[in-house]
Amino acid sequence: SNRFIPPYKSSPSRSPPHNQVVDMAQSVPPGDIATQPGTKIVFNAPYDDKHTYHIKVTNSSARRIGWAFKTTNMKRLGVDPGSGVLDPKENALIAVSCDAFAYGQEDVNNDRVTIEWTNTPDGAAKQFRREWFQGDGMVRRKNLPIEYNP
Repeated sequence: SNRFIPPYKSSPSRSPPHNQVVDMAQSVPPGDIATQPGTKIVFNAPYDDKHTYHIKVTNSSARRIGWAFKTTNMKRLGVDPGSGVLDPKENALIAVSCDAFAYGQEDVNNDRVTIEWTNTPDGAAKQFRREWFQGDGMVRRKNLPIEYNP
C-alpha cells in the first residue's frame, strides 16, 4: 500500500505585481494622534480680516504616519501645510486660516477641518504621498469643528 507519490511540481517562482504586495505597516491600524486644541477651533470676530489659528499635531503612535487635512469650506478656510509625514512622537505646527467674510450672512454651521492619517509603508521615504490614502491601508480621521464667536 506504499504507493509512489510523484514529487510536487513547483512552477518557477514569480513575485506578484508590485501593487498587490501587502505592506505590513499599512495592514496595521494607525495609532493615535494628538491635536492641540483637542476638540474644536475657535475664531473670534471681527471677521473683516484674515484670522490664523495654529494647531499642533503630534504623532502619539509607534509608527511613522502620513497625514492630510481637508476642509468643508475651501473658499473660507485654508490649511498650511496641508499634508506631511510625522515620525513617532514628532509634532508639526499647522496654520488654519479663515479669510474675511460677512459674518451673519453666510452659513458657518458645518465648517470644520478634518485630519486624516495612515501608516506609511515600510521603507518609504519621509515624503508625503497621496497614494498612501488610496490603497487598502487603513485611514483614520479626526474632525475639528470650527466655532465662530460673534
